[in-house]
Amino acid sequence: MQPSVAFGEREGVAVPVLARDRYDVAMAGEHDARAGIGAPLNHAEGRDGAGKGGTIKAITERVSPRVFRVVALPAPTEREKSQMYLQRYVPHFPAGGEVVIFDRSWYNRAGVERVMGFCPEEQVERFLKITPLVEKAMVDSGIVLLKYWLEVSPEEQTRRLEARIQDGRKTWKLSPMDLESYSRWFDYSRARDGMFAATDTPWAPWFVVRSDDKKRARLNIIKHLLSRIPYKEAPRDKVELPKRQKAKDYREPEYPFKYIPELF
Repeated sequence: MQPSVAFGEREGVAVPVLARDRYDVAMAGEHDARAGIGAPLNHAEGRDGAGKGGTIKAITERVSPRVFRVVALPAPTEREKSQMYLQRYVPHFPAGGEVVIFDRSWYNRAGVERVMGFCPEEQVERFLKITPLVEKAMVDSGIVLLKYWLEVSPEEQTRRLEARIQDGRKTWKLSPMDLESYSRWFDYSRARDGMFAATDTPWAPWFVVRSDDKKRARLNIIKHLLSRIPYKEAPRDKVELPKRQKAKDYREPEYPFKYIPELF
């Protein structure tokens, strides 16, 4: 496959590598969809500013939305709060030939909910106890479960959050929760350590990604993702544009179309 962009360096990362990897991700999704096999379910976790959103965008930017779905659930409703904790995630699980990526997942309970005191500690402990069993059932059913933790350093997190404050284009990314989370670095470290100790299993291990260099982190995740999903390039029929019909008696109308101002 020839890269679709010119060779060069962008912030220290070879651009054609990303082009080739995105091509492979698209092929992996197309192969799974045609074969009707595999149900990859991935999720990205990490501290605020670790690069989760940008990584997911890099994975999905050149793929079919009919095959790849990104799920980012809002805060639970009152009804959902009365359900089994994992229940609201289950309807989003993939079927054969689909790829689902959770932008944060059920591990909110072991992270932000635990640190911010949104749920009692006994609920967290119960979650950590039953989650490996639930994930074992998922894997046994054919789901390819990949769990990524993006690890950012304190210095780089500070730099990124300050950039959000100073750049009006990024201010929307910054919430009061982000500021509160920033002040609780070591509480989050303890929560992460407890989560790994309880849920880093042979059937659903945690994969840690150093994300201070976002471009390299994205490439490394895409490479790793491709290594975990068996695929081959799907055969494609040759596509040619058909001939357009002749105008015959059609004439362009003299209609006062309301064109927008051409400022560029």
